[in-house]
This record gives sequence, structure tokens and C-alpha cells, in this order.
Amino acid sequence: MMGPAAYHQGNIVTATASGATAALSDVPTSTPALVACDVEGTLVRAGRRATPAVLDALAAVHAAGHHLVIATGRSLAGAVQVVRQLGIRDGWVVAANGAVTARLDANGYSIVEVRPVDAEPVCRLVTRTRPDLRLAAEVVGAGYRVTRRFPERQLNGQQEVLREIADIWARPTPRLVVYGQWAQRLAPALRASGVTAIPARVDWVDVTAPGVSKATALESIRVELGVASSRTVAIGDGESDLEMLAWAAVSIAMGQAPDAVRAAADRVTGTIDEDGAAGALFDALLLPTA
Repeated sequence: MMGPAAYHQGNIVTATASGATAALSDVPTSTPALVACDVEGTLVRAGRRATPAVLDALAAVHAAGHHLVIATGRSLAGAVQVVRQLGIRDGWVVAANGAVTARLDANGYSIVEVRPVDAEPVCRLVTRTRPDLRLAAEVVGAGYRVTRRFPERQLNGQQEVLREIADIWARPTPRLVVYGQWAQRLAPALRASGVTAIPARVDWVDVTAPGVSKATALESIRVELGVASSRTVAIGDGESDLEMLAWAAVSIAMGQAPDAVRAAADRVTGTIDEDGAAGALFDALLLPTA
């Protein structure tokens, strides 16, 4: 595993986690790369803000002319909130584990694509097998429709408590959240029903349409931008990042990631406590020209 990165804040010369040194004036900009980053466990710890080292590295990637894309399991509302905190004012955001894609601009954002999930069979399966679990359907850019109110800070945006379970699937949604004690145990049954089910925590499963992932959304962005496949980088730490890591020409796992995630990556950077993402981002600046 690579050691922690060392940084001289306020200086354009930066030592990366792999021991390389990059000066922004030396970074090639003629062939921009697409650099995709997860959020929780990669750029920030849950409930905390990014460190100065990570903020500097994100700014350096943007200043070098590369396309920085934040790819997260958060709702679009939550994703935009954290992106602004990261100092990112333009570019692309992949939310809901690939089910929602948006473009940032000076006035906010515009939704580019929403991939809805067929919520009815998922909700029926959950209520039949685990009626104790709560369900939430993402309302893009606003909040959630929920069967029961979720605890404070568990969901971004407003919560509309529904009277009937059928109200969950009455309107389209890109993502369902299954929440409660040992909710992750339901993931295999959900996958067997044909949907994409990713356990974010022991008590939390994100459900999206079949075949939807961060990678599918990133590939659409790559094609739109005209970036070569060889100029793609992905940095992540969790199960929801596996497809993204497989998609990228250069895949980098965080040092604290599970064994399966680290094994899937080309490289392993430092842990989140070591600002491993900052080192990985500066390494991305050293990609050779195509």
C-alpha cells in the first residue's frame, strides 16, 4: 500500500502518494482526461468536509483542463450540495449510483438523464419479506417519498410521508432506498428479482434499474465529451465503485477499501485519513499525453 501523501499548500509543486512530483505548468492539457471520483470514503468522510489537501488536488485537476466528474450514490440534491462544498462550480455530476446525470453551471444545474427503476415489484418484495423496513423513493432534485419518516440526516431534502405503499410507484423514481436493521441481507433477493441492489451499509440498500451503474453514466459522459477511453481515471472505495473501476483505463482504490475493491483496481492509494484521494488526483495529472 502506498504511504500518505505530502503536500505544500499554496505551492504548485506537490509530492504525490506514489512519490512523483508534479508542477501544474508541466501538466499536459492538450488531451484532457476524464477523472471520476466517488465522494464518501474517497473525497470526504461521511458528515465531514474535505481536507485542504483534497480541495487543492481537485482544484489542480480542474485547472489543468481535465474533466472532473463526481460520481456518488447520493441523491442529486445531496450530490450538488457536496460538489459545491468541494469548490466545483461547473462540470458533470453522476448521482444515485448512475441513475441520474446532471451538468453544473453558474446558475445551478441541468438534468441530463434520469434512469427510472420499476419500483412496484421491489416494494412488494420488501413489504412481503421484511415489512419492518422503510422505503424511500428519490424525487430528483427535491427529496424523497417515504413509507415512514427516516431519522434525521439520513436523507437529503424533504421527506413526503405516504399513506399507501402504492404511492411509492405512482410516480417515476430513479432510486429506491431500503432502510432498517440488517437491510443488506435482502440485497441478494433484490438482485435475483432483476434490479441493481447495492448495500451501502448494513442497514441500507440502494436499488436502481437493471444495468445501471456509475460506469454506465460515465461512459455516456465520456462519449459526449469526446474523451478517449485510454484517458479515463476512476477513484473509489466501495462496492458501488466496482463497475466504475473496471470501466476506467486507470483505476485507483482507497487504502481502506475492502479487499475486493482493492483487488479490482490497478493501484491502491493511501487511506482517507492519509488524504489518499489527493495523492491519486495528483497522480492523474501525470498521465502521459495520448
